[in-house]
Amino acid sequence: MAKKKQVLYPVLFMLILTAAYTFVLAFINESTIEIIEAQEELRLQKSILYVFDIPFEDEQSVVNKLFEERLETVESEDMTYYIFKNEGSIDGYAFPLAGNGLWGSISGYVAISPDFETLLGIDFVAHSETPGLGGRIDEEWYKEQFRTLDASGDPPVVYRPASGGNIDAITGATLTSTSVSAIVNNFMTEIKIFAEEENLYDGNN
Repeated sequence: MAKKKQVLYPVLFMLILTAAYTFVLAFINESTIEIIEAQEELRLQKSILYVFDIPFEDEQSVVNKLFEERLETVESEDMTYYIFKNEGSIDGYAFPLAGNGLWGSISGYVAISPDFETLLGIDFVAHSETPGLGGRIDEEWYKEQFRTLDASGDPPVVYRPASGGNIDAITGATLTSTSVSAIVNNFMTEIKIFAEEENLYDGNN
């Protein structure tokens, strides 16, 4: 009997401890879910403002207000995208961007002109690329190369020194650089089809 108690007590203790920890974690998750959602929304808004090159102060209330004033959110059957309007006219669209990198998926947003011929900006919000190498796609010098980039070529993004090159690859991160160019080039093909289906060309919305 004593032996059974010796086995039973540790099992009961572990069950109680596990239940207690589970309750605490569930409580923390429930109490912080609104904060997490607000931060995710803020990160998205900052990314959209960035790809349109709209200056903003790093304060939540300022970002929220600016986003609401300058941008319109559209939810189509296929995706959610954003319209940048200036004095009633459409200056560009921002769309989600996603594809495979070296170690996992790369996702972000890209802004494009109303005629779908010029990239206005790009931002990466999530990736698993190697820090200091492929992870440098987050760096300003790399992303700024896509600012007002002529995307009418076939393909739109070509790394120098190849003929027609318009972007510098990241030194030591050839595979990540190639992945990004493939993601952007595929995006351009797909988004033009989407624009025709949604009648978005030249700001027809």
